Amino acid sequence: MSRSDLLARVIAYLADAGVGDRSLRQIAAGAGTSHRMLIYHFGTRDALLVEVVRAVEERQRAVLASLRDGGVGRSNRELALEFWRLLSEPALAPYERLFFELYGAALAGQESVAPVLDGIVTSWLTDESMFAGLPLAQARMALAFSRGALLDLLATGDRDGVDAAVRAFVDLVWPSGPPEHP
Repeated sequence: MSRSDLLARVIAYLADAGVGDRSLRQIAAGAGTSHRMLIYHFGTRDALLVEVVRAVEERQRAVLASLRDGGVGRSNRELALEFWRLLSEPALAPYERLFFELYGAALAGQESVAPVLDGIVTSWLTDESMFAGLPLAQARMALAFSRGALLDLLATGDRDGVDAAVRAFVDLVWPSGPPEHP
């Protein structure tokens, strides 16, 4: 089994079960592999968890990039609302909880997963396709807001309230007008 296949299985398992204090052996069993295979491909439990967060983040960036690539003639406002719709689909909630669980552990000072924080903001801001046309401060604000809105939705389940907040935010950053995306 390839490294990417193993990572996909681990992500699927952890999205369903959460990380908690699961050992590498428990994660391996849940993913249908052996702990030796995980050690071979990832080294340690903590290195595996860092890769899990990076892969979940990469999936989110890929969604936005695909919207941008297919968004000719659509405004940044329309693209932002579509990104939110895709990102907030209920089927993705387990992966987003997993992302926030590991992000929170890194923020809380758990040294073993501290590498999660490397590039967790800058990788979005340095990719010009992500927030095309926005000054850096606004791009950072949009990223921070989207993460906060996701966290709000996961914590409260208030779809209508969070969707309204997202629309209000998008209206502030990208007022209605002609398409600004080529």
